This record gives sequence, C-alpha cells and structure tokens, in this order.
Amino acid sequence: MAKAVRFYETGGPEVLKFENVEVGDPGPGQARVRHTYIAVNFIDIYFRTGHYPLELPNGLGSDAVGVVEAVGPGVTDIRVGDRVGYLLGPQGAYSDVRVMPAEVLIPLPDGIADRTAATLMMKGMTAQYLFRQVYPLKGGETILYHAAAGGVGLIACQWARALGVTMIGTVSSDEKAEIAKANGCTHTIVTSRENIAERVKALTDGKGVPVVFDSIGKSTLEASLDSLQVRGTLVSNGTTSGPVEIDSRVIARKGSLWVTRPAMIHYATPRSHMLAMAAEVFDMVMAGKIHNEPRQTFALAEAALAHQALESRQTSGATVLVP
Repeated sequence: MAKAVRFYETGGPEVLKFENVEVGDPGPGQARVRHTYIAVNFIDIYFRTGHYPLELPNGLGSDAVGVVEAVGPGVTDIRVGDRVGYLLGPQGAYSDVRVMPAEVLIPLPDGIADRTAATLMMKGMTAQYLFRQVYPLKGGETILYHAAAGGVGLIACQWARALGVTMIGTVSSDEKAEIAKANGCTHTIVTSRENIAERVKALTDGKGVPVVFDSIGKSTLEASLDSLQVRGTLVSNGTTSGPVEIDSRVIARKGSLWVTRPAMIHYATPRSHMLAMAAEVFDMVMAGKIHNEPRQTFALAEAALAHQALESRQTSGATVLVP
C-alpha cells in the first residue's frame, strides 16, 4: 500500500489528507516511479484553493524525482532502475510511488543528485523557457524580475549572471534581498518600502527595462507596465497575488507594449523539446553556473505545513517533500 496526499474539497492547507492508496502495475506506455524527493510549487496552491479547477477528489503536485520500479509494454527509452524526474503529466506527485506516462519522464545524469534535481524540474525548466525561449536573453540587457528570492527566482538570478544580464529583482524583505544578491541579482527592490517603477527608472537613467518577468500578477501589474521601455515586453508568468486583467488601451498608452502569458506545456512539448530544455538546465548545473539545493524540507505527511510556509512568504528558494 502506497501513501499519497489527496484532497476532496478546495480550501486551505487543512483540506490535504495523507492516505493509503492503491498503485498497480504500469500499463502500455507507462512506468511506475518510487519518489525520492517531491517539489512544492505555488501552482500546487492554485489547485488546492480551486484557482485552477480539478476534478475532485484528486492528488496534488506536478513534479518529482525518483527511481523507475517497473515499465509497461511499449516503453523503450526508460528502464527499470533509471533515475528520472518529471514536471508534466497528471497531478499526484505528492506520493511515495505512482504510475506515470513514460513520455514525460526525464532521465537524470549521473552528475545531478536527486536532491538537486528536485529543485530543477519545474523551477529550473521555468527559468530556461523564460530566459531562453519566451524572451531570449543575449547578454547585456537590464531586466526586472519579480520574486527574485523564490524557487524559480534564485535560479533566474544565477542564470542572468551567467548570461551577463543585469537583473533588478523584487523581494519582500531585506533578508531575501541578501539571498537574491548572493545568487547573482545585481540590484534588489524591497517592495515593502520601495516604489518599484521609480526605483527601476532610477537604476536605468529613466529608460526603463526591455522586459519584465512577473509571476506575482495583480498587485505588481501597474508597476511592471510602468517599468517598461517603449515597445517593451511584459512576461506575465504567474498570478500569486490574483489574476491579471489588462485594458488594451493602457498597453498602447504606456508605450505600445507587448504582453505574453506563457504556459510550460506549450514550450516543453513535444518530448524532444522537453529533453533539450532539461539538458541545458543540467549543463548549467554541471558547469557550476547554477547551484541549487532545497532550502526547506518537509516530510510528505507534512504537506499542509509546507503550504502554510509557502503561502505566508516564510520560504526562500525551493521547498521539497521527502517520502
């Protein structure tokens, strides 16, 4: 009998239940994976609260790493004993073992430990597609990145430094500002006491930045738009403070701006794209350009506590669950 976190209604962390579940043998095109580490992402909270709808009851969690225990008929590129990670597929990563579509499993190289890989699946791949695909950075740019001390943010700080990009990062406290700077963020804006747009303009001699990466959403939208140059790009890649609603007339008035709302599924599929993205992330880590480890660790049974910590902004960097 396996263990998993499930929920039967939307709501606060208290709706998460730690239960026994049946896990059978993998069918055609499937593999059974025993998890070693499970990532906690803010998108998990969206599902738990109903911000993103799911058919209930359901599991929770989108990415994890582990070892393949069994494979079903037709699976040829994943073998028993392989160390793998994933970030796509059905919800249900908050479990000690599960059956997954083999096509979403990413083989882990020998140079990447499971503990490290758990911070790279969704978070590292997000940094990759934001900086390398959504708005390809070439080096020399100055950018604004919100939540620079978050799970994706700390990887983004290091990636920006490796690319020769000047990163202005927003954070919620002086402590998080120091963490972001230590990871390569050039300038920080502490949002509890600094005006974001005014500070960006001061740092850029009044010009603004060509691109803003905004995972916060509603509460930072106006500041993000006001920080952009004429014909600049807002990459709206999250809504932790609430949904974003934009009047096209405002976009024109503020400088003929571009706005995109990217989704991982459109950049990490087909499988060849996903594997290429992962390979670049792994190469950055093995080259020493990115160093990332979990900053908070909870037992799988403590998933509700992990959510409480994440929602209350008590965390920085990556949070993982351990079965």
